Amino acid sequence: MTRRRWIAEDWDETTATIAGVQAEHLARVLRVRPGMEADVVAGGHVFHAQVAAVELAPEKSEVRFTLLAEVPAEPALPVTLVLSVYKFDRMEWAIEKATELGVAAVAPVIAQRTGKHLAQAALKRADRWRRIAHEASQQARRSDSPLIHDPVALADRVRAPSTSTRIVLAEQERTTTLRHAIDAAIGEAGREMPALEIAIGPEGGWSPAEEALFDANGWRAVSLGPRIVRAETAAIAALAVVASCLE
Repeated sequence: MTRRRWIAEDWDETTATIAGVQAEHLARVLRVRPGMEADVVAGGHVFHAQVAAVELAPEKSEVRFTLLAEVPAEPALPVTLVLSVYKFDRMEWAIEKATELGVAAVAPVIAQRTGKHLAQAALKRADRWRRIAHEASQQARRSDSPLIHDPVALADRVRAPSTSTRIVLAEQERTTTLRHAIDAAIGEAGREMPALEIAIGPEGGWSPAEEALFDANGWRAVSLGPRIVRAETAAIAALAVVASCLE
């Protein structure tokens, strides 16, 4: 029987704790009780655990686990999605599905064609995106939760130092496919697993100035295919291609 999996906020060598809203959900909705078994993620490791105590209090609710033994866990894909901010409902869906597919991090950026009201509200949305990723990680039985960066201007992310292979999906590129770029990165990495950074444009695509910015900073322009797809579709399709190459 598959055990439920939870991601702990605090832990030491023998115990782990889930607090606040998550603890209340476990206690009130899922009715966890001392003695029940689960898998608990603590510090990027997965443990077979047993509920030691359940405390519901107005100030702070907690569910404490005793960590029994570490169990094998699959690592995240070594991919950071640089995701242009677009309509929040679609972006939330993309973050949820990217988490399920194993993305290591999501870096939201404000592009030239990001709507002004979306750009202004993006920073306040970051915590919600983190909650969505956290819940999706538990649902997908991941051994971690992806890092969700605070939104920044596109230029800041494009120019930031990085040791990853940096790839940008570009509509005007027709020669180099994403799979070709990943295969090249695997060859260049030798025995190591290549770290990838993949940029997905906003609705309407990248502006000519942004395309020039990527090119000037060493990003590899690639094609996802002949069809024009929505930003959220591009994000999921790109991760599926990466997974087929690396896993």
